[in-house]
Amino acid sequence: MAPRGGRAAASSGSEDEEEEAGFSRSYFLAKEKEPLSGKKRARAAAGKLSDLNLVDEQVLRASLAEIPPKHKEEVEALTRSYKDQYRNWLFELRCGFGLLMYGFGSKKQLLEDFASTTLTDFTVVVINGYLPSVNLKQILATIAEMFWDQTKAKRKRQPGTRSQLSQQFPSQSTEDIISFLMRQTSDDVDDRVCLLIHNVDGPALRDAESQQCLAQISCCPQVRVVASIDHVNAPLLWDKKMVHKQFKWSWYHVPTFAHYKVEGVFYPLILASGGHAQTTKTALVVLQSLTPNAQSVFRVLAEYQLANEKEEGMPVSSLYTKCRERFLVSSQVTLNSHLTEFKDHDLVKIRKHSDGQDCLRIPLVSDALEKLLQELA
Repeated sequence: MAPRGGRAAASSGSEDEEEEAGFSRSYFLAKEKEPLSGKKRARAAAGKLSDLNLVDEQVLRASLAEIPPKHKEEVEALTRSYKDQYRNWLFELRCGFGLLMYGFGSKKQLLEDFASTTLTDFTVVVINGYLPSVNLKQILATIAEMFWDQTKAKRKRQPGTRSQLSQQFPSQSTEDIISFLMRQTSDDVDDRVCLLIHNVDGPALRDAESQQCLAQISCCPQVRVVASIDHVNAPLLWDKKMVHKQFKWSWYHVPTFAHYKVEGVFYPLILASGGHAQTTKTALVVLQSLTPNAQSVFRVLAEYQLANEKEEGMPVSSLYTKCRERFLVSSQVTLNSHLTEFKDHDLVKIRKHSDGQDCLRIPLVSDALEKLLQELA
């Protein structure tokens, strides 16, 4: 009896496994067939980002400004606790370290209060890294001019010497400026400069060249750096050990829970109709979710549109020929599937050419389209 029961149990187990495997196969087969039935396209069309009724950005910002702050007493107590650390921060700066502040909330007011109350022996130069563009070379030139003026003043104070220095710093080359700053040494603490960088991970500073330049500046004997970061991937900026060693960061977790009132002005709100900037960002999100081939097809269309701005659009037949030449599609059916994705998300518009052909056009101005292609690359 026992052997018979064992065989029955084994038979039952194998039947269950076959049934489960059959269900899995049926499920994936159904998912493969779904686009052909049009269900997937129907759902995508019903849930497009462009269908959202977005409010004007200024109205939304005004509404956000009216929201009363919460936990005000707790936040103030937290800020006061940071002020007790000012002396330690100053000590680390004098020892040659850089201060890097991270944590949720704007740290702009905290750092400026630290600078105004504690860094009285330093000449503080503020860099607003959250701005869309920062002229780092101009900032370097400003620092060099400050040390150049100090050098001229010292020469004048020395008896029996004539100052033969020019009125302005003689070079605008980044290498020459950094070389000059590296030679500045003095026992006088009043000669020191502190770079106060709000958002060293900002859009204009996060490229490798800017980070390398800032790291070199931080190595100058008379320069100290205090900075803040907010981007979740900011530590990846210094994945190279050499750059990280040059900054000599001393990390401090200082969440303030303060609103990003100033920093957020330069970023379009997700729920606001932000014009071309928001449209470009939305298009980038959609394109990044598509296959590399689909992205390449879109790039072919975009490059044609930028090169032929006065034309009504790119004929579908021309797009197919170009994509075939670059081995991006193998048939008209493949191209049509990509175009369906584009149309479902309003990435392209179809219009009739004067000769009756269907033409494709991306609904973005040239500047926005160029920026989109750069970010997609």
